Amino acid sequence: MNKVQHSIFAAFTPGARRLPFIVGMSITCFLFAFPVLWLILTSVRPESDIYYVYKGTNFTLDNFRQVLDNPRVTLAFFNSAVVATVATFFSILVTVSSGYMLSRLKGPIARTWFGTIYALRCVPFVTWVLPLYFVEQQYGLYDTYTGLFLAHVAVHICFFSWLMKGFFDGIDPAMEHAALIDGCTRWGAFLRVALPSAIPAISALSVLSWLFSWNEFLFALILSGQHTPLTTVVMAQFVSEMGMQWNLMAATAVLALVPAFLLTLFGQKYVLRGLKI
Repeated sequence: MNKVQHSIFAAFTPGARRLPFIVGMSITCFLFAFPVLWLILTSVRPESDIYYVYKGTNFTLDNFRQVLDNPRVTLAFFNSAVVATVATFFSILVTVSSGYMLSRLKGPIARTWFGTIYALRCVPFVTWVLPLYFVEQQYGLYDTYTGLFLAHVAVHICFFSWLMKGFFDGIDPAMEHAALIDGCTRWGAFLRVALPSAIPAISALSVLSWLFSWNEFLFALILSGQHTPLTTVVMAQFVSEMGMQWNLMAATAVLALVPAFLLTLFGQKYVLRGLKI
């Protein structure tokens, strides 16, 4: 930078220098917030007015009443909560031990397991759906909680095992070695030393796992039916040959946003703390 350019740049105040960044961030936030605001606005508009947003100020909560009075929608919310919670529990249970093994053990078993999850992670998840459908049909797991749990856990294991390995790699194994010298077994050192140190990481993965299962659509569409409808599938069923019920779909989507928003709001500090490990 020559003297002329330096003097021109120095002529701007600190506030003016930050102006492009502020404008850019404002535009980015608006682009992210606008679809959500439009969704909320549609959810409180009467069906006859959803195409005329700027015409009048008619608002109603009747859309939410119709959605909550629909037993299939309420059942779908319950099913989604159960599937997301149980799948998260078992996913964390498996991936924590898997990540610890990949981080601490260097034998052929660890290398084989790492190669397996690496190969499965490289396969697009959409290609899993048809084989899983046939397997669950054959063993009577189709349209059951168990079938949905297993599908979600299988997806989580391939990705979260890598993340947990990175978390445990960042934890100094010296304390575990000291525990082993004091007479602890490998499992004892894991439970008493390594596991408490990984609580922030486990909390972060729990939030991410729950949100993934709550918002997942493809497995829910193919592997669930009349007995275990899920929220994302029921939401899509507001589209029919008679048209699209935008107001009811928007109201269902807003209700689905509430638990995800609350979990993210109260769990963001754990996610940020866990990702710093």
